[in-house]
Amino acid sequence: MALLHGGQLQQVAKQFNIPPSDWIDVSTGIAPISYPIPDIPLSVWQQLPQQNPELIAAAQQYYQCSQLMITNGSQAIIKALPSLYRQSNVNSHNVYLPERGYKEHAQAWKNAHYNLHFYQDNLPELSDILPNSVLVIINPNNPTGIFYNAQTINKYQQQLAHLNGLLVIDEAFIDVMSDTTLENQSYGNQAANQKENQRENNHCLVLRSFGKFFGLAGIRIGFLVASSSWCQAFKELLGPWQVNGPAQLIAQHALQDTSWQTTQRDTLKRLRMMQEGMLKQAFPQTILQTINGCDLFLTLSFHQQDTAKKLYTLLCQQGVYCRLADEQDTLRFGLTTEESLERLTIACQQAAQQLIETR
Repeated sequence: MALLHGGQLQQVAKQFNIPPSDWIDVSTGIAPISYPIPDIPLSVWQQLPQQNPELIAAAQQYYQCSQLMITNGSQAIIKALPSLYRQSNVNSHNVYLPERGYKEHAQAWKNAHYNLHFYQDNLPELSDILPNSVLVIINPNNPTGIFYNAQTINKYQQQLAHLNGLLVIDEAFIDVMSDTTLENQSYGNQAANQKENQRENNHCLVLRSFGKFFGLAGIRIGFLVASSSWCQAFKELLGPWQVNGPAQLIAQHALQDTSWQTTQRDTLKRLRMMQEGMLKQAFPQTILQTINGCDLFLTLSFHQQDTAKKLYTLLCQQGVYCRLADEQDTLRFGLTTEESLERLTIACQQAAQQLIETR
């Protein structure tokens, strides 16, 4: 059974009988401002895609790692990982996952007949993790926004290595996080590429998204930061021509453009602050409980469990498409542009007023 995701505008527009062009789509965590597409030579369109060495170098610099693999997004890795890992560790039967988070992780491990253990906001106790287990950390978490620091990640990486297990870190939204020493760099990259006694670390994988921060989800490109043996195993499994040439060239330019990246982070932070302030004003404290997230999305929880579902419908009736959680108790808003913020504000205010009037 296919899981539901944001970004299904055509389907939602048909359901509410509003043309797709008339919607504000804040159902994803994709940046509303995209990296400008560079000129692409005709030869890049004509040739079969080859691995772009300049992209590899740019990605290694951007992600501060020595070994990585270009992917057509994280989904192919997520789906293939459970069966591939069991081939290398036949004693692996248990996986620990966030109860709230990107559901494709749980679906993939469930399909591989693993025993699923869910944790809440706090990671499982180190002493509770079984030998040969897998731990999935989404950092920062989508949709809760919970973020685990480098010290925490390192403790779990060491424990999983000690237990002959695997740490999987999904860092799809980490580009907008900042730290005084690491800035946009991955907290997991060092663990995934570090060596012990000159041997590669095969106990950690890091998934990095490209499309969300750079606002180009449609080109379908991402990166796996892992040991050379892991990268080679995935290349053999997935086959050639995973990422087209134009996508690789666009990603190369974007990863090299540090000036644009700095501007993008500043812009997203400003848009997040504006939108968060608006949401707090639009939904009174009698309705709204908390707002969490990062500089790519904001997740709203409410005092009453049915509020999210009711507001989702009221907003859709006005042509505003946000993401109703699978649990149907929270709403996630991606960021919108300044130009669309006024309309989003009016829609939220009207939805809140309609909700109050029906109670």
